[in-house]
Amino acid sequence: MRAIWNASDAEPFPWRAGIKLLILTGQRRDEVFQAEWSEIDFDGATWTIPPARAKNGVENIVPLSDAALAAFKSTPRIKGASKVFPTRSDGDKGTSGFSKFMTRFRARVEKELGHPVEDWRLHDIRRTLATGLQRLGTRIEVTEAVLNHVSGSRSGIVGVYQRHDFADEKRHALDAWASEVARIVAGKGRGNVVAIKGAAQ
Repeated sequence: MRAIWNASDAEPFPWRAGIKLLILTGQRRDEVFQAEWSEIDFDGATWTIPPARAKNGVENIVPLSDAALAAFKSTPRIKGASKVFPTRSDGDKGTSGFSKFMTRFRARVEKELGHPVEDWRLHDIRRTLATGLQRLGTRIEVTEAVLNHVSGSRSGIVGVYQRHDFADEKRHALDAWASEVARIVAGKGRGNVVAIKGAAQ
């Protein structure tokens, strides 16, 4: 993950901030790269993914750590564009070109590591956050709330009666994860490293 974070620093708009937001928030690729400025509350430090853009059709309020806020703030606001990461030709369309990007980005990551890496995908970053939160002692239902999962511990009869939104718990979890990411990126000990699928730590 450290190699992925560092490799993102060499990427231009929109990839640099987008990759960091994937790592820091654990949201889905298209939820990040199709984000709209109207969804971001900088004062309240939240990002509200509306039902229309959420994969499962359920609104997700994502608490933003200081690092995640910084990633959004580092992104230039293009005049007239509703999207945070718009295409060059249309400010109301989110970025595309992921296949071309990943070919280049995988090469950057391998250069950071100094050796080839078995094929991995951006979605593995989401799994890494989930694993990392569990290692930090986050309750499974909080992790699922962060990821906006409606299966698992939030499904069935439990989901009918469990209406708590875990807002405070989600914020605590993502703040703790941002601190963990900072330690990983700084290389402060292997015990702080969370493995990403197919990649060396």
